[in-house]
Amino acid sequence: MVKIRTRAEVLEETTWDLRDLFATDAEWEQELMSLPEAAAHIETMQGALGQSAQQLLACLEARETLQERIGKAAAYAHLKQSEDGINPVNIVNAAKAGDIVSGLSSSLSFISSEIVSLPEGTIERYVQELPALEPYKRSLDRLIAEKAHRLAPETEKVLASLSEVLGSPYRIYQRGKLADMTFDEAMDGEQESRPLSWSLYENDYEMSADTELRRSAYAAFSASLNNYKNTFAEGYAAEVKKQVVLSRLRGYGDVTEMLLAPQQVSREMYDNVLDIIQEQLAPHMRRLAALKKRELGLDKLMFCDLKAPLDPEFSPAITYEEACTLIREALEVLGPEYGGIVERAFSERWVDYADNTGKSTGAFCSSIYGAHSYILISWANNMRGAFTLAHEVGHAGHFMLAGKYQRLINIRPSLYFIEAPSTMNEMLLADHLLKRSDNPRMRRWVILQLLNTYYHNFVTHLLEGELQRRVYALATEDAPITAKLLSELKGEILSEFWGPELIVDEGAKLTWMRQPHYYMGLYPYTYAAGLTASTAVAQKIREEGQPAVERWLQALKAGGSLEPLELMKLAGVDLSQPEPIRTAVAYVGTLVDELERLYS
Repeated sequence: MVKIRTRAEVLEETTWDLRDLFATDAEWEQELMSLPEAAAHIETMQGALGQSAQQLLACLEARETLQERIGKAAAYAHLKQSEDGINPVNIVNAAKAGDIVSGLSSSLSFISSEIVSLPEGTIERYVQELPALEPYKRSLDRLIAEKAHRLAPETEKVLASLSEVLGSPYRIYQRGKLADMTFDEAMDGEQESRPLSWSLYENDYEMSADTELRRSAYAAFSASLNNYKNTFAEGYAAEVKKQVVLSRLRGYGDVTEMLLAPQQVSREMYDNVLDIIQEQLAPHMRRLAALKKRELGLDKLMFCDLKAPLDPEFSPAITYEEACTLIREALEVLGPEYGGIVERAFSERWVDYADNTGKSTGAFCSSIYGAHSYILISWANNMRGAFTLAHEVGHAGHFMLAGKYQRLINIRPSLYFIEAPSTMNEMLLADHLLKRSDNPRMRRWVILQLLNTYYHNFVTHLLEGELQRRVYALATEDAPITAKLLSELKGEILSEFWGPELIVDEGAKLTWMRQPHYYMGLYPYTYAAGLTASTAVAQKIREEGQPAVERWLQALKAGGSLEPLELMKLAGVDLSQPEPIRTAVAYVGTLVDELERLYS
């Protein structure tokens, strides 16, 4: 029986090298403890920001320098906890960092409050007088635009000081997943027992060709989830209530309006993504599900069968090293500058791909300004992992380029754009695989990988977004958010999308427990927005070649210096209109069409 290793037992070369941030925990702690003193120096500028453009610039530059230091210190604590969330030292250090960062937020909150209180036209005049303020213009303009929703300076300071407390629902969710949950073993088709963890289920068993193992693991996984559903629901309800209360305090029409504001996204753009994809994609995905049921000879189609491989005998295992080589080759089209970032990611241990107890589930990329990106993934030797790795490298490439060409204040774009660079890499990987072979079975296999990408972004995350939309609508009317309600809503959403052929059992209804994105504002739907953009840009690269590549690279280098629609237009896509969404969904339909022909 395979043993799930502890962090101390995994090979060092499979882990990331955090010494690029701090050589030791002691060095990190020394830096962390020095941050409040730097913040105290900035606080001496309070009350003076209206004296001159030079004084404002000095304050903004000092804050930006401090924010870079905070970013490195906070990232170190977060990454250590992500690699092993059951290590008591990591838990203590993460809490310590959270407390100090919360205090720093409170200390620096006067800056925004003081800027919005300046007489009208002051900021515009300062920017004209002092060109060195130009890099800050976009953030200053956005701050002034939010003036109507700012609270009194004293209130803003209190809220900032409570940031660690207000972020507790997410931390409690992560701790519950990683530290407290245990699972019964699963049985495979040979009646051999298999160990089960959150990571093993989502990265391996859920995609197993062994129907008995897949369903046994699902049953055991769901049984454990069910034991914790009320606790998880209480944590999520606290997150939702927090957002609702803040939206009312700040005078927004509802919580959705508040959460869309920093994304620079209209309600129409938000609804277009959710409505068009659900309505127009559902028939295509139902055809795919029916094909899978038929070809796999399933007696019934359960929720846990949706990720089963359609052609398991032609799904060769791939090592991490082989995947790195494949991704390098696929991304050569983006040029030497981008390729250099990819090479560093793989050769300088930016990636943590070990599988150990206590490790955060899923995958993410954390990009630290002034340092470099770090990628977390648990490697399971399958091609889906290669696409996930390419996805996270897309985030790394994006933020490394943005960090090179933009100031810290302008590095991060809207969430609406954030998933376009990552899903673009998945498109490029699929194109590369198709070009390498004219074997019809290989083409069928690559199409399945592409459909996995669309399933992940246009189905899994999109339906999460739909759950959020319904939950926030109910919470705005002060409806209590309970485990029963969340399961009912999730069951309804799954049934509406997949139709009567899919068995939506109690385990399927508990899917709301499996995603941390619910604690990150209106994040889930942005995966679909990003994939819509990358689908369009990938097509332009196929048709135009280098000119389209250059436009794409310019959009990446722009970071957060432009609004999301402007970034996408820079890359050649207009998402202010619904047509690109319809076109992307239609493209998925053509993939299903071809797959049906290849299996006929």
